[in-house]
Amino acid sequence: MKTERGNFNSDTEVKLHWLILGELVTWIGASFIWPLTSVYLNKQLHVSLSMIGVVLFFNCAANILGSIIAGRLYDKLNPYPLVLWGLGLDAVVLFLMAAFHGWPEYWVWLTLTGFLGGWNGTLINSIATSLKKYPGRYVFNILYFSQNLGVVTGTLIVGYLYDYSVTVLFIIAASLFVVALVNAIFNYKPIIAFHQERVKKGQSGVSQKAEPMPKRNFIMSMAFFTTLAVTWLMYMNWESNLSVYMVSLGIPFHLYSLLWTLNAGIIVVMQGILARFPKIFKNIFHQIIFGICMFSISFITLVFAKDFAHFALSMVILTLGESTAFPAIPAYVNDLSPKSSKGKYQGSIMVASGVGRAFGPLFGGLVIDRAGYIPFFWVAAIVIALMIALMVPLYAKLHKKLTIYK
Repeated sequence: MKTERGNFNSDTEVKLHWLILGELVTWIGASFIWPLTSVYLNKQLHVSLSMIGVVLFFNCAANILGSIIAGRLYDKLNPYPLVLWGLGLDAVVLFLMAAFHGWPEYWVWLTLTGFLGGWNGTLINSIATSLKKYPGRYVFNILYFSQNLGVVTGTLIVGYLYDYSVTVLFIIAASLFVVALVNAIFNYKPIIAFHQERVKKGQSGVSQKAEPMPKRNFIMSMAFFTTLAVTWLMYMNWESNLSVYMVSLGIPFHLYSLLWTLNAGIIVVMQGILARFPKIFKNIFHQIIFGICMFSISFITLVFAKDFAHFALSMVILTLGESTAFPAIPAYVNDLSPKSSKGKYQGSIMVASGVGRAFGPLFGGLVIDRAGYIPFFWVAAIVIALMIALMVPLYAKLHKKLTIYK
């Protein structure tokens, strides 16, 4: 395995704690929006469930587009103004949502927040790849921890504020993005020096030509992207079709909501453990395989779940998979990416996730309508297991020939 190391001065890096703050406040803000979207559109604006599905698809498609564009621009241009524009525009859109949240303008705002969410998420992940003070696995575990701490906080607050005023929710969300913008203005400036350094090393001019991955690195990364898309394709049915299934079994809806509090809480705890004990897994690939195995097993346990306790067990297993595999994949792809194309491949991760999120409810709904829930659970478990069967022999064949960029 070949290793290439940069010699960028860590004293001029963006500090990790400022990236953590940015992730935390933006995810709290985002968590004020997505949990209430279906309920608000259906109960308050009387939009049909099928139309809500279209709205959410537009949100996910825009997220993918934002991820692609931001990843490519990160590699070519100065990321500092890019991240400022993204956070600033997100705040503006949310203030507009607070003022005008009827139909169909809500659809427009949600599509724009999807685009800007992909834009901001890709840029923050890409900036994280410039940090050399800490191992990549540690950085992405901490950022994933911050995201989910934001989700825990946001989803806990939104339930109380929704009954009071949806306008207040949007104003608070917009204000949190203003906080993220101010944080970025003052604390993300070192990324300018990083950009100038890579341009100086690459070529004269204002942009940098992105270096493609070595062939073996690209093949391994494509396996990760495919696995991520397939896993999200199945996982999204926990957020959509599983609520209907649980209610049909006589389980109250509030207990389904409780599962997501359990999910976020376990993720926060797991990320804390992984940050404190980074050598729990022999290497980052083993962490990915463990996580994907847990996803597959969680769907097998759903086959036998008939009461809340069994669904809670399935959620615990699922969350073990989510909290280990999802932060490890971008960390490994970072190691496989040349310095001049890290944004491109971090954007590809967001695209893979976005494709799975966009088509997951539709795929699950088609299988469930034609065959039922139990066959879908088996399909999900088997297809995810096939991703393991793809990655393990591929890694065994390629890992000694991979080029690792530190």
